[in-house]
Amino acid sequence: MNRTPVLLGIVAAASLVACSGPYMVSADVNSYGNWPADRAASTYAFERLPSQQLSKRQGELEDSARAAMEKAGFKPAADAKTADVLVTLGARVSAAERAPWDDPLWWRWRGGYSYWRGPAMVGGLGGVPWRSHGDFLYDRRFEREVAVLMRDRVSSEPIYEAHASNDGATMGDAALVTALFGAALNDFPAAKPESHRVTVQAVR
Repeated sequence: MNRTPVLLGIVAAASLVACSGPYMVSADVNSYGNWPADRAASTYAFERLPSQQLSKRQGELEDSARAAMEKAGFKPAADAKTADVLVTLGARVSAAERAPWDDPLWWRWRGGYSYWRGPAMVGGLGGVPWRSHGDFLYDRRFEREVAVLMRDRVSSEPIYEAHASNDGATMGDAALVTALFGAALNDFPAAKPESHRVTVQAVR
C-alpha cells in the first residue's frame, strides 16, 4: 500500500461536492483524561503550537471546533490569560492508494493475481506499465482525523484528550471537519480510551 501524506488543508481544500442539507457522519473515537467530576465546563481559549502561530488554516480549524466546544458546555474567554482551559487542535488527512491485490478478494477484478502482475512483467497492460494506469488499478481512500487536547490554564496539566477519525473517497470539507470535532467531544467529560463508533449530524 502506498500512502501519500496530505497536509492540514482539509478545511481550505473542500473537495466534497454535494447538495446542501443535513447528513450523518460516523467516526471512530478515543478519549482520555481525568476530568474532575465536580468541575464544570467553563471558559476556553485556543492555544497554538509555534508551528501553528501564523497559519491561516489553523484559524479555520478553530472555527470548525467552536460548535463542538460550545455543545460540550464551554464558552469562549475574552483572552487566553483569563480562560479556564487552553485547547490545542490538530488535524490530518492521509491518502491511501490500494492496488487490487491488496484486497483479500483480489480475484473479483477480472481474474487472479497473475492476470495483473503477469503483463506488467513483460511490459504492462497493452504495452503500458501497470503503474501508469492510475485509477484503473488503484482505489484511493482518504483517512481523516482530528484531535483535541485540553489543558488547565493555571497548572498547565493536560486534563482531556480526544481523537476522531473516519475515511472516505474525498478529503472532506469544512462541514465534515466540524462533524469530526463534534464526534471527538461527544462523550465529554467521560473518557473512553477504547475505540468506539460515534454518529453525529453535519450540515453542508
